[in-house]
Amino acid sequence: MSQEPSRRIASTPSRLRSLADFYPDGILGATRDGEVTLLNAQGAALLGVDPHEAHGMPLADVLRLLDQDGRTWLGVNRPFESIPIVRGMPEQSWLNASGEEVLTTATLVRDGALGRVVGIAVGLRSGRGRALLDRERSDLVATVAHELRSPLTGVKGFVQALLNRWDKLTDDQRKLMLTTVNADADRLARLIAELLDVARIDTGRLQLYPRESSAEVLVRRVVDSIEAGTARDISLDVEDDLPEVFADPDKFTQVVTNLVENAVRHGQGQVAVRLAAFPELPGVRITVDDEGEGIPVDMRRRVFTKFWTTGESGGSGLGMYIVGGLSRAHGGRVTIEDAPGGGARVMVDWPSEDLRPE
Repeated sequence: MSQEPSRRIASTPSRLRSLADFYPDGILGATRDGEVTLLNAQGAALLGVDPHEAHGMPLADVLRLLDQDGRTWLGVNRPFESIPIVRGMPEQSWLNASGEEVLTTATLVRDGALGRVVGIAVGLRSGRGRALLDRERSDLVATVAHELRSPLTGVKGFVQALLNRWDKLTDDQRKLMLTTVNADADRLARLIAELLDVARIDTGRLQLYPRESSAEVLVRRVVDSIEAGTARDISLDVEDDLPEVFADPDKFTQVVTNLVENAVRHGQGQVAVRLAAFPELPGVRITVDDEGEGIPVDMRRRVFTKFWTTGESGGSGLGMYIVGGLSRAHGGRVTIEDAPGGGARVMVDWPSEDLRPE
């Protein structure tokens, strides 16, 4: 009986370590004397030590992290010499013995509000996640730069030609160059608008000015405009007695434009646009079919991610992301299926009443 309490106390450190092993990040604890009292499996892996052997070892022998100048974590932070108001250390980047980035945070344990440091708890996390985020940001910047550079190159080239050879060019040649410059400027303005919309969707700051609108009038304008600039055949079928939609006309037009342009750019054959009443919402279902290769089932969710592109048809990769974001902002939804004659079918269900999420 008398040995039972001591057995429980003796098992406490190992039980605590076992619980800490379930934590996704590394955890290291040490006393004021610099003796390691806790190190879970994740922290041991990042530090390259055995978690059982680390217990009781000097902190300097376990927390072997260096900065780019070869200084140690303890030498830089000096936690046991901190002034009384310091409660911890913010996230810092260090290198372990394998040269991998390790991100650390630390909390100082004091024996009173402004007392001396009696212990320290260090959080350890692999820097791979941040490296991946940095690569994604670099890819995003590269994609945006590429999309902006292409029309800018055209604008610069034609303007330079006009300035250098104005007297040698005919009126028809000047008009053609200026028309091309105008088209490239429109492309730049459209890309910038897409980037702004993406930022607003991501941050929840999208401003909508919805009202009851005619889906047929708005969609017909889009189809006529796109059909005038492409050799592809675009058909429009509108069901009788179509209800109105509750939409910001500009955003609704943008959704339909992205859908039809996406079908023209990535699909083949005829592009078929259909408007039909959708009583389940209630509202209007916009269906856009193409005759291309379609979209595999396992890739349909990726279509709505930012900067997703496929094939050699180009594009910013923002169109479908904006379609999904603007549709959801109005209380609608977007689905992708196989078109009956092959190719992809994209359907947008748009409400006739105010169903915007609060």
